Amino acid sequence: MLEFAGKKAIVTGATRGIGRAVAEALLAQGATVYGLYGGDEKSAAELRQEMADFGPSLRLSRLDVSDYQAAATFFAAFEEEFDTLDILVNNAGIRRDAVLAMMKEEDWRRVIDVNLTGGFVMSRLALPLMLKQKYGRVIFITSPMGRMGFPGQANYAASKAGQVAMTRSLCQEVGKRKITVNCVSPGFIDTAFIGDLSGAQVKEYKKMVPAGRFGTPQEVAQAVLFLASGDAAYINGAVLEITGGL
Repeated sequence: MLEFAGKKAIVTGATRGIGRAVAEALLAQGATVYGLYGGDEKSAAELRQEMADFGPSLRLSRLDVSDYQAAATFFAAFEEEFDTLDILVNNAGIRRDAVLAMMKEEDWRRVIDVNLTGGFVMSRLALPLMLKQKYGRVIFITSPMGRMGFPGQANYAASKAGQVAMTRSLCQEVGKRKITVNCVSPGFIDTAFIGDLSGAQVKEYKKMVPAGRFGTPQEVAQAVLFLASGDAAYINGAVLEITGGL
């Protein structure tokens, strides 16, 4: 029996990197997955083609997760079809790096809007569907940069620290309804998200990791699947780090 057979999941940022690995892992375990993406139509088309064998179990929709009205429209259509929701993975995230003294206001706001406000919007609209059935799993993909900080990433670090704080507050609000809210915190993962690093930076950052390598999206996806499973029912408000010891 597949762990997630009959379960409905929404994964944001689902067409690349960690989000794609999570969507694929959930599909392989029997879930129906609604994958949301911000605008990369090429990656969405590739995912549709490569996951064609899953048929209607994979649905893809373009959505700016920070746009409350657009998200509300999406959830209204979702509820008409499915009525309830089992799993929400808040994975959508962006970087716009610059030292704070040179950071553009719009770059600060956009990173906070997508990474932090987007998590609020999606959780706010998903929770009524989970409360209806008194069951659910909400998982944020955060980052150790939220606790460590990193030069040039004040906006990104602030958004990730905010995700952890939101998780710890939200889990106390919904825990009695058998809804858990947790974070998975990946370190350096080999995805396009860090594709702008130079060869020298890659070499230096790998030295920082006791494991001596970057992680894979699939390794992160397995952590997400565990927290989304019935076996993780007593894990709530936690941050599970997938960092190789960083």
